[in-house]
Amino acid sequence: MQKEKDKAKENFEEYRIDLRQKDAPKEFYNILGDIGQDLPKPIDDTGESFALLQKVLPKGVLELEFSDKDHIPIPEEIRDKFKMVNRPTPIIRARQLEAHFGNKVKIYMKMEGFTYVGSHKINSSIPQAYYAKADGAKFVTTETGAGQWGSAVALAASLFGLESKIFMVKVSYAGKPYRRYLMNMFGGEVHPSPSELTGFGRGILRKEPDSPGSLGMAITDAVEYAKEHGGKYVVGSVVNSDLMFKSIAGLEAKKQMESIGEDPDYVIGCVGGGSNYAGLAYPFLEEELKAGKIRRRYIAAGSAEIPKMTKGKYEYDYPDTGKVLPQLKMYTVGHDFVPPPIYAGGLRYHAVAPSLSLLMSKGIVEARDYDQNESFRYAKLYSKIEGYVPAPETSHSFPIIEEIAKKAGSKKPVVLMSFSGNGMLDLANYAEAFGFDAAQKGAGKQ
Repeated sequence: MQKEKDKAKENFEEYRIDLRQKDAPKEFYNILGDIGQDLPKPIDDTGESFALLQKVLPKGVLELEFSDKDHIPIPEEIRDKFKMVNRPTPIIRARQLEAHFGNKVKIYMKMEGFTYVGSHKINSSIPQAYYAKADGAKFVTTETGAGQWGSAVALAASLFGLESKIFMVKVSYAGKPYRRYLMNMFGGEVHPSPSELTGFGRGILRKEPDSPGSLGMAITDAVEYAKEHGGKYVVGSVVNSDLMFKSIAGLEAKKQMESIGEDPDYVIGCVGGGSNYAGLAYPFLEEELKAGKIRRRYIAAGSAEIPKMTKGKYEYDYPDTGKVLPQLKMYTVGHDFVPPPIYAGGLRYHAVAPSLSLLMSKGIVEARDYDQNESFRYAKLYSKIEGYVPAPETSHSFPIIEEIAKKAGSKKPVVLMSFSGNGMLDLANYAEAFGFDAAQKGAGKQ
């Protein structure tokens, strides 16, 4: 068997590694089965937060949120919908990027931007819409920053015959119109947050009419609207069930890497709330957690403008600005933190998922934060030499590769990165950041 793996590894020359749909994973990986005993429990001082969750979350999601089973069967209808939206996604060997870094590393990208919504977010929205429908819901609500999650919820809801009410951070609502249009195309109803549709939103707007909004505010808007109008709220990041649903990406990646005889030395990706990174990394961590020995390096990248991973405190905090949800122990810069209006809207959340925060506190996952200018420089480089435009969020992972390449020895380390989304709907943001229009006008005068 080892000789066959070595031969496959030696002969592999393709750029793309695919997994047939019939070989797709049939179970989710739930990390709580391996670390649940160490994970600090949520705090609900009044009891009202848990009662609220029982009312607004789909019953099946709430049950899975606290499950300690390490493998959860994926219902057939969910697996069918995954196939519909282009799962499994491929892994791409980034040979031109390898050459740029002196061929000192092997770089494999798990291309979540190949899904129909252009990101990894569909991995969780489909199961949550499935469970909402099972409860007899007529509509679902959620929050969204850059719009990837909102797009995924709009599509998943439509696939299950549900309506969707999406509260989009106001600065992104104004700055990312094409994300809104995509949600509209999928049947979604999109509202800027803070919103006039909720008591919480109206209160914020009375105090600060020009508030740019935040994901924490949008969460409260979405939860309140679901509560008041009888819908179900679906969660886009942070909570255990959401991270578990997104493990489908890492489970696919394990099979893909095994098929070519490769085993990653590094697993990297970006973190907004943590679900994208956890979705890829957790299935690789499983064997190491069970063995009690971590042999790979796990490095997560965030935004220096919202430095929750490198400057945040590991403490109990609210996941939403309105403080209607239970407190969670996590790395946080504060539930009332209002982030600057950076283009990587998906990274603007104030905290890190509790399970990922625990792994960071134990030193199992390392953290990096990079500013927008540095990250965007890599986004442009990757676009030019690899021919695929990354999402602004995804671009924050590229500096990690340079760090690895500079430290590489004679043996080329293998890097597996979560390519969390494509940037085709973010081109206007890139244009503004790079001054493309000004450059064109300048060139015309010469």
